[in-house]
Amino acid sequence: MVRVLVVDDHPVARSGLIGMLAVTDDIEVVGEAGDGEEALALVESTRPDVVLMDLRMPRRDGVSATGAIVSGYPETKVLVLTTYDTDTDILHAVEAGAAGYLLKDTPHAELLDGIRAASRGETVLAPPVAARLMSRLRTPAAPAAAQPSPRELEVLAAVARGLSNAEIGRELFIGEATVKTHLQRLFTKLDVDDRTRAVTTAIERGLLPSPRR
Repeated sequence: MVRVLVVDDHPVARSGLIGMLAVTDDIEVVGEAGDGEEALALVESTRPDVVLMDLRMPRRDGVSATGAIVSGYPETKVLVLTTYDTDTDILHAVEAGAAGYLLKDTPHAELLDGIRAASRGETVLAPPVAARLMSRLRTPAAPAAAQPSPRELEVLAAVARGLSNAEIGRELFIGEATVKTHLQRLFTKLDVDDRTRAVTTAIERGLLPSPRR
């Protein structure tokens, strides 16, 4: 029996998955969570074999939760199930330690086989995802991105404090358009696609100090 925890912030999607798995003889749903924080607590209490993990969720996203689960509970496998198939999402999930990456339009039979395979420690990739990864591997590595400039880090530090673009502009005596330009350059240099991930990546790389607890 494969014990599964379902993590998705959309209640309807979560219920649909649970209903499908409930009628499968060799798979048991041991819990459900609406975000990464809930998922971590339930992994601790239920110790599932496989976590079906959505990516973009409130409070704690799927990539962050995957990394924490893989690090703290290596016996539990994380199988990403999402609608997003961008290179950035795929690479971040794989780098975090996900055992597989499937899309939500995966046929039911293939999803069930993927859960079983993940529980055995096998890698599970949807064909479009596998194709994207192979394409990245075949593409010559680009030169290392330049480090953020001191001014760009000033902008990012202000973002980390919760300031809007307009507030950052007033504080640093620059135009709002200039703030946006600095942020776009930061996204490219840090290989991220949003403000939150830019801040967390900069903290992980030691470019910004960790927030005080």
